[in-house]
Amino acid sequence: MNSINKTLYIPLYGKAYVSRKGLFLRDPKAEEIWATEGFPLKGKARSKWLAYYMGIRSAVFDQWIKKQMEMHPDAVVLHLGCGMDARFLRLSPRLPWYDVDFPQVIGERKRYFSETDAYRMIAGDVREKNWLQEISQRNHAIVILEGVSMYLAPQELQRLMQNLCAHFESLSLLMDVYTPLAAKMSRLKNPVHTVGVTKVFGMEDPQALQTERFSFVKEHEMTPSAFIQELSGMERIIFQKLYAGKISRRMYKLLEYQKA
Repeated sequence: MNSINKTLYIPLYGKAYVSRKGLFLRDPKAEEIWATEGFPLKGKARSKWLAYYMGIRSAVFDQWIKKQMEMHPDAVVLHLGCGMDARFLRLSPRLPWYDVDFPQVIGERKRYFSETDAYRMIAGDVREKNWLQEISQRNHAIVILEGVSMYLAPQELQRLMQNLCAHFESLSLLMDVYTPLAAKMSRLKNPVHTVGVTKVFGMEDPQALQTERFSFVKEHEMTPSAFIQELSGMERIIFQKLYAGKISRRMYKLLEYQKA
């Protein structure tokens, strides 16, 4: 795998770690894959603090998707840059679900996941638009980009939004982003360096992606206190300072958009 593909190891480890500890989410598939593969991570990429953050982030995305599926029972779900995430198993959706990632990643996924009438895996580069031809549904899409936007240059991210809007009549989208400060600081030290990634991108203004019909809705809480409360004692205090304090909020954002 190339360096971008290898970043999937970090959230996979995080979900496996918190699942084993009974925190935030239950993900036996992540536990299974991690135990089988034993991907080589070291340093901060394998810290328990980052694992807690990855687990909470995934749980927040899960909650948002559940709400969107209730609001849009005729929608289709797109998980872009899915990595080895077993989200469709965690949520057991009744809606058509598409996991999209690079061909190498989808090849790895097919060792552990099987397609059904309602679940499909698409090998494609989200920076292009040809993969959208495999999705016949065009009404409403529920789209998530978790840990993806920071690897797309601003023009690539904008083009992705344009392609999605051109394909679907309406959509709801949630993605996490780095701020320019986070992108700048990541050049000094970032867990993704352990898998070879050296360049990431940040977003200054959430409204920069807006068009006439595609609009910024709101910013969500990245690390809600309800999840932090699942930690105990000093772990809760340390995590609050590392990943939920003022500095963290200046570096990471969770943004919702819609095409109405």
